[in-house]
Amino acid sequence: MTRFIERVEGAYRWLLLAPAILPVVIWGGLIYPYLVPKVLLFYAILFVTVAAFVLLAAHGRAFYWGRLACKEAWIPAALLALAYVASAAGIDFYRSFWSLFVRGDGLLTLTCAVASFYLILLYADRAFFDRLLRAVAVVGTFVALYGIGEWVLSGGRIGSLLGNAAFFAGYLGIAFFATLAVAQTLSRGWGRLARVGAVLQVVAIVLTATRGTILALALAGFAYLAYRALTGEGVWRMRAAAALVALGGLFFAFRAHLAESPFTPVARIASISLSDGTVSSRLFIWKNMVREVQQRPWLGVGAEHIDALFNRFYDPTKISEQWFDRSHNAFLDYAAQYGIGGLVLYLALIALFFTAAARLARRGERRIASIVALLAVAYAVQNFFVFDTVSSLWLFLALLAGALAISSGEGAREVLPLPAWTRGASWAAALIILYFILPASVRPALAAYDLSSAYKYQLTDVAKEVSYLSRGIALGTYGGLEYGYQTYDMYANNQAAVLSGQARADAYQAALSILTANFNRFAYDGRTALYLAHVLSLAPPDVIIERSLLSSALERAIRLSPKRSQPWYVLVNLSISDANQYPPGSEGRNAGYAAARDLLSRYIALVPELSAPHYVLAQLFYAAGMKQEAEAEAAKGKESYDGDLETARRAATYYENTLDLANAAFFLEEVIRFDPTDTAAASDLEKIRTYEQSKK
Repeated sequence: MTRFIERVEGAYRWLLLAPAILPVVIWGGLIYPYLVPKVLLFYAILFVTVAAFVLLAAHGRAFYWGRLACKEAWIPAALLALAYVASAAGIDFYRSFWSLFVRGDGLLTLTCAVASFYLILLYADRAFFDRLLRAVAVVGTFVALYGIGEWVLSGGRIGSLLGNAAFFAGYLGIAFFATLAVAQTLSRGWGRLARVGAVLQVVAIVLTATRGTILALALAGFAYLAYRALTGEGVWRMRAAAALVALGGLFFAFRAHLAESPFTPVARIASISLSDGTVSSRLFIWKNMVREVQQRPWLGVGAEHIDALFNRFYDPTKISEQWFDRSHNAFLDYAAQYGIGGLVLYLALIALFFTAAARLARRGERRIASIVALLAVAYAVQNFFVFDTVSSLWLFLALLAGALAISSGEGAREVLPLPAWTRGASWAAALIILYFILPASVRPALAAYDLSSAYKYQLTDVAKEVSYLSRGIALGTYGGLEYGYQTYDMYANNQAAVLSGQARADAYQAALSILTANFNRFAYDGRTALYLAHVLSLAPPDVIIERSLLSSALERAIRLSPKRSQPWYVLVNLSISDANQYPPGSEGRNAGYAAARDLLSRYIALVPELSAPHYVLAQLFYAAGMKQEAEAEAAKGKESYDGDLETARRAATYYENTLDLANAAFFLEEVIRFDPTDTAAASDLEKIRTYEQSKK
């Protein structure tokens, strides 16, 4: 046993460092291959690390227990405790704890990240902190090189091994400062190599064209120059002041020209304004999120329920994205989930970096102190526009723990006085902790694999698809909602149009079964309600729809997200479908079409600036022979048209039907602009142009 404990002790430092490799972990066999493997491996690593810590502490190994006497060390624990209380009082603790496959940011992730913070705080000495910085520098530089290679080969915004440009930039926005810090601890040659790595990371951040992180680094640089200009001496003070004035002046003087730059990152930064589509959308979301926070200011709605708030104020004329589970502002996210106290504690976490920096400065380590302080500035600024993933959250807390550890002084390691029986009990405790790898990592990995495999066979072998779905659901993981979302995507967007006969019926039943179970379980999820209603409306021709279930799904979808167009369109289509069962010109058909027009009018009253429903209503007026009403509604649609593919297609169809060729040509050009591969639109446009030429 003694030899085994010695081996555990030798491996323990590497277990603490192991999450640093998460950014390079991907697996194409899983749904969401970039993020899910990182989250599941993170859980497994932390359970193993905690089990090892329990054994070491019980068997008399020494740690820096005295560091827990500092009050600020308890801020992460306070935030975690508040998160549990808020989630218990929130919408659904189950979802709060587990999150979704696509995100993995629930209480379990936060628990593991906070546990890692305390394990590092209790163990870290200067040698460990330097080792942590080196690991982050190596991994960050490798990920940056991979991203740069991705840009060279394909161009565009790059996501590297994190799969998303914002996630990639957010991670490097922290790793960059760790790389700068490690350069201070290395010999001259290795230090230069580390600085090259830092430069490569900045280049990769620029290539992501993620304005939040680029702006964060720029502001951190300006903060450093301003500090040197105010506190520096002699020539360095003058140089810092000159650089500050020159850089700021050049940017504002040439901003208009830079906004036209063919280099996307420069153009995106220079084009930031209140009129920018992305900026105005974010501002609308933030404004409404503040209002939602005011509704539940003390405990919020619990972890992972921001989407419920988003659905309430979703407005297709203000927001381009269909579904959001984050406000793209970490401060608002914490306030919405955990109340004002959550926001204050999150701010306190960031402030701890300044506490550590001040202590390091007093100890004469001014360079490391300035880097730690600038890291806090950059992190705070970038998280005003983005949010953490498991890679950036762990790195943020790990570096904070290390900075607090080295700034508080080495002190002395202490053995925790425990009774003898705890040695035997520690083995049972360690085994219990290790067991939780199964529900937290292994079974979710299998479920994610089954879901990914189902995708492969959705059109070629529906029996296999259904088998994989059934096997994945039977694992009893937290992936139920994700299964519903993905089976909807498969059926509504692919299978309903391509499959026929028994294959389509089987695919329909699989999607219906999963979505119905989720509809009954997650009464707060408007997305599930909408997806269920849409699937029911796309039932195979020989399948009888359960009308009561469809009505319930539509009612819930509209109640939870009243301005979302899809449930209203489903209602309109159902009215038209019912009307078409009556003979043309009959009272029943006329009443059905009148009901459809009334539904559209009610929806238009909710979102009068949305162009598409005006054209749908115009088409209904035209079909009923009400040409003047149709022309008036179409005119409203064109007046509010703001440039999108769906509306352009609806408008082109309407104008072609009414033989308004000038407007038809305009919207067909719009369709081709958004979708150059649309050969049907190109053919129609060519016919119109040929006809117009023949008239001349």
